[in-house]
Amino acid sequence: MFQAPLPSEYAELTDDLAAGRIEAAKRALGSRLVVLGHHYQRDEIIRHADYRGDSYKLAKDAGAHPEAEFIVFCGVHFMAESADILTPDSQTVILPNLAAGCSMADMAGIFQVRSAWKQLAAVVGVPESPPPTPPSVSEGTNHPPKTEGGAPVVPVTYINSAANLKAFVGEHGGTVCTSTNAPAALRWALERGDKVLFFPDQHLGRNTAYRMGFDPDRDMALWDPFKPLGGNSADHLRQAKFILWKGHCSVHKRFTVEQVERARAEFPGVSVLVHPECPLDVFKAADLAGSTEYIIKTVEAAPAGSVWAVGTEINLVSRLAKENPDKTVFCLDPQICPCSTMYRIHPSFLCWVLENLAAGTVVNAVRVPEAIAAWARVALQRMLDVGP
Repeated sequence: MFQAPLPSEYAELTDDLAAGRIEAAKRALGSRLVVLGHHYQRDEIIRHADYRGDSYKLAKDAGAHPEAEFIVFCGVHFMAESADILTPDSQTVILPNLAAGCSMADMAGIFQVRSAWKQLAAVVGVPESPPPTPPSVSEGTNHPPKTEGGAPVVPVTYINSAANLKAFVGEHGGTVCTSTNAPAALRWALERGDKVLFFPDQHLGRNTAYRMGFDPDRDMALWDPFKPLGGNSADHLRQAKFILWKGHCSVHKRFTVEQVERARAEFPGVSVLVHPECPLDVFKAADLAGSTEYIIKTVEAAPAGSVWAVGTEINLVSRLAKENPDKTVFCLDPQICPCSTMYRIHPSFLCWVLENLAAGTVVNAVRVPEAIAAWARVALQRMLDVGP
C-alpha cells in the first residue's frame, strides 16, 4: 500500500513531543478510541496501546469495545484487514502507516494461489464448486467432515495473509490458522479432505505437520509458485498430504542451529525457545517452540534464575528481558533482527492519525470490500470455531 509522506510538522517530531501529543489526543477521544499494539512494535508505540498481543489476540480484542468508533491498529496491513472484517461497520479500523505490510504475506498472491489450485485440480481431481454465496455466522460456517474419498484438497491459510486469500480459503471450504491453533487447523482440514494446501509460510506448515508425526520428505511437497506444478512431479503431489507454499518470515528464517549450539556452549543449562516460523532444523534443535503468546507465557512462568535463548523478533525479546529481570533472556541471533515492516509504525505516524481523529478527520482507514470480507469472515469464523 502507498503511504504519502507525513507533513513536516509530524516528520520532525521528537519521540518525547510525539508521546505527549499522542496521550493528549487519546484523552480527547476517550472511549471513542481503542489502540491495539502488536508485540513486535517498538516500546515507543507499545506504551500507548490499550491492548497488546499477537495478531490473533488483537483481532479478538478489536471486538471487545463495540462502543469505540475507532480502532487504531499498530501492526501491519493484514492485521488491520482482519480487524475490519471482524468488527461491525460502525467501527473504523485505522493503520497508522499504510506502508506497514508483511513480506511473508506478500509471498502468496491471489492469482498465484488460484493458479496453484487449478494445477492441483488437474493432478488430484477437481474440487467441488464453491457455493454461490457465503453462509452467515448464524447459519454456521463449519465445513462438514469428509465423506468417502473426501475433498481432494483443503486450503488453509496462516492469519499472516491478505484478506483476499482468506476469502479464497473460506469459499473453498478451508480455514485460517494461527501459530497457536495450527495443529488443530491441520487436523480439522484432514478430517475434511485428503490433502492440505498450506500458505504462505512453509515453515509453520512443515513444523506443525512434523510435530503431528508426518514425514517431511514423504508426506510434504514444497510449492514454488514460479514453477509448473510448483516444481514437483505429479506423483509426489499425489503422495503428499501437505503441499507447503514457498514462503517464509524474513525474521524467523535468520535463526540457525549454529546459534542454538553457541547459546548452549555459552550458557550451560539454557532453555532454547523458538517460534514455529523458524526452519525445521532449528525447530528440532530447540527445547520448546510456540506462538508469540506461548513464548511470553513460558518465560513469565519460568523460575527465577533460569536462562532463556529466544528465537523471535528482537523488540519482543528485549521487552521480555526487561519485564523479567529475575531471569536471563536474550535473542538467539546476536545481530539486531527487528521486523522492518512493523518498524514503519513510528510514533510520528500514530500522532498524525490520532490528532486527525481528534479534529474530526479520518485518515488511513482500512476497508475490506464486502465481496471479499464476506468469505474471509467465514474462514476467520472457522478459525475461531476450530479453537486453540
